Amino acid sequence: MAHHADLGLIGLAVMGRNLVLNLADHGYTVAVYNRSPERTDAFVTTEASDATVIATHSLSELIESLERPRVVMLMIKAGSPVDEQIEQLAPLLDRGDIIIDGGNSLFTDTEQRTERLGELGIEYVGMGISGGEEGARHGPSIMPGGSAAAWPRIRPIYTAIAAEAEGEPCCEWVGPGGAGHYVKMVHNGIEYGDMQIIAEAYDIMRRGLGMDAASIQPVFETWNDGRLDSFLIEITAEVMATTDDDGLPLLDRVLDVAGQKGTGKWTVIASMEQPAPTTLVAEAVYARIVSALVDERAVASQALAGPNGGLVDDIDQVISDLEDALYASKIVSYAQGFMLFEAASDEFGWDLDLGTIASLWRAGCIIRSRFLADITSAYRSDPDLSNVLLDGFFRDAIIDAEPGWRRTVARAVAAGIPIPAYSSALAFYDGLRSQRLPANLIQAQRDHFGAHTYERIDRPRGEFIHSDWGS
Repeated sequence: MAHHADLGLIGLAVMGRNLVLNLADHGYTVAVYNRSPERTDAFVTTEASDATVIATHSLSELIESLERPRVVMLMIKAGSPVDEQIEQLAPLLDRGDIIIDGGNSLFTDTEQRTERLGELGIEYVGMGISGGEEGARHGPSIMPGGSAAAWPRIRPIYTAIAAEAEGEPCCEWVGPGGAGHYVKMVHNGIEYGDMQIIAEAYDIMRRGLGMDAASIQPVFETWNDGRLDSFLIEITAEVMATTDDDGLPLLDRVLDVAGQKGTGKWTVIASMEQPAPTTLVAEAVYARIVSALVDERAVASQALAGPNGGLVDDIDQVISDLEDALYASKIVSYAQGFMLFEAASDEFGWDLDLGTIASLWRAGCIIRSRFLADITSAYRSDPDLSNVLLDGFFRDAIIDAEPGWRRTVARAVAAGIPIPAYSSALAFYDGLRSQRLPANLIQAQRDHFGAHTYERIDRPRGEFIHSDWGS
């Protein structure tokens, strides 16, 4: 077979198919392979019938169809399927050929694969891709990392198909090893947090103010016209407006159990290993776990006492304060996410550019929002910014939002409405701005029962002593 495909793609589930069509739209010829030949043939003869797509029915046929150096993209399930596919591909490839993993792989797996394939002379790229089906088809946010030698070859391809923000493609090299998949992992963790803070606003309006989906919908629509302008707020308004066949809100018939695929959990585990305090993402993950206890909650709702959830405050004031709480919590969550990037960059020697990362998320991805342009500006103005909360724009924004944020948390606690994201974000904010925390007592306790030693405020840092606390 003649070499005439620009790249090959393995895995024709919806994301893979849409990426192929996006690539074809931008003038690239794509050879495709799927372990089910029927799916390959069906795709090429239907969705891709007018596109520059070549069907192949074996890995060797796929590889033979590619221009050199060959580029093979995997859009398959993360974990062992990726390793199995690599084992089959590697013997067919030459030095300088490139394998791209576009799935949600754990970054440590990507680190190991990059190193292992590098020893064979094969360039490996772990590429985070966000935007769902629509993004894959018309322009996703793309976060590549791994073997830097691959970037010049693949850069024109992926910058062409990426989303754009202010004329810039939302695709840029992130860093070596597993950096690309790490950035995508944290993106997904922040996504968990964004969804939770939106859900808490909905719950306060629903339970606290007795509003139905139809009356909540205009609130989210209004918010989407202002500082909270984002994809997730936009689709929340659409969810609120959707009715079932009988005209009643479809949302009210959705079982209150939120699923998860693992990237949020990975973010929390990674934050503990650094360590970096991604407390809001952690609470968002745990909130989904609590939601899964649906049968237990049904029993507990009858057995455990508490307020009935009603609020007596002025509805307009509650909603105004809610917007402040959502915005302030969002600032904290992103600040925490970028603290995690700082810690990981130092730990793994990745030299992450935080302004570039923020810029990649301005369009195409699930957490795309006006807000990310502000974070991009903050890091571009001060590349050494130690914390988003200390940037002038965000410092002023969170100070302005603070009173409404506190009133929201107080109202919800008094009404018995759970707000793990708002309250954990506020606790972090108060902890960060506290010059002195009660950790001195904890360290004294540790020294008392375990002789773990402690530092004194009147001695130089790094000088540890032990005391006999019983005398």
